[in-house]
Amino acid sequence: MKVGVFSCKSYDREFFNNRNHNYGYELEFLDCALTPETALLTKPFDAISVFVDDIVNREVLDTLKESGIHHIALRCSGFNNIDLEYAKEIGIGVSRVPRYSPESVAEHTIALILALDRRLFKAYSRVVDNNFELEGLLGFNLANKKIGVIGTGAIGQALIKILLGFGCRVLCNDINPSDQIKSLGCDYVSLQDLIKNADVITLHCPLTAESQHLIDHEAVQNMKDGVMLINTSRGGLVNTKALLAGLKSNKIGYLGIDMYEMESELLNHDLLCEKVDDDIYQRLATFPNVLITGHQGFFTRESMIQVTDTTLSNLQYFFAGKICAETFLN
Repeated sequence: MKVGVFSCKSYDREFFNNRNHNYGYELEFLDCALTPETALLTKPFDAISVFVDDIVNREVLDTLKESGIHHIALRCSGFNNIDLEYAKEIGIGVSRVPRYSPESVAEHTIALILALDRRLFKAYSRVVDNNFELEGLLGFNLANKKIGVIGTGAIGQALIKILLGFGCRVLCNDINPSDQIKSLGCDYVSLQDLIKNADVITLHCPLTAESQHLIDHEAVQNMKDGVMLINTSRGGLVNTKALLAGLKSNKIGYLGIDMYEMESELLNHDLLCEKVDDDIYQRLATFPNVLITGHQGFFTRESMIQVTDTTLSNLQYFFAGKICAETFLN
């Protein structure tokens, strides 16, 4: 069976080629993203695999149907970039990778928190210039700080276990509270109470129509002065203009993001988020108390192995005429 792998990077090729010996697919790697303009490239394939920035709207789905594509294997957990209802309507199956090394994102979150708190980039730049002055590098202890974790799924739970090791008091918010997290002594509170009381707020929930701009102007204004805000989930959870306003007023004292709201405007498209001009991103990047990474949170060897194996396994289910309840979306 021939599978087209869109938005492919060198590391995708490495891991898919290394793991494909268990499956024997004919894989063709395409550097380009799947868009209305590139959708015709799917004609030679029996199925395709896409990533978070590929566009799978009605126009693309119609082209896939005409090309004889009956399955799309997402290499990610999120699926806001695909019109899932229309895919089901026209008979195109969709699978995803719901879990991949939650520790990788949790640990990246901790890395952002510590780098911002201890101003590691500024400190490193000084030492490189033989400047060992400590002025302006004062940090704070994580021990006894209130850390607000919004979203206590697999990643949120992995993060909470790390935070408890630092001696933090963890405040949680989720529409489905976890008994396991409660048993660890963590409190579930309303979103409003979490935003009002947390010294550090970190986001670990999916992007949906309901959660888009969960952090907006009002939320920022209700935060503690000098709060640290971390987003290693999806960019659209926060209103970037609200972040800028909070940074300018010093309401937000530290900002760490692995996802920019309109990051796909820098690459392809993001269907769910409203338009934000690129100069807003450029302005955001000028703040010395902002640390931005580019979808790096998941990027560990362990995570890539799990993403690859799950994607190939999903394709195996499809070609065998079966479904996997955990990973198939329709």
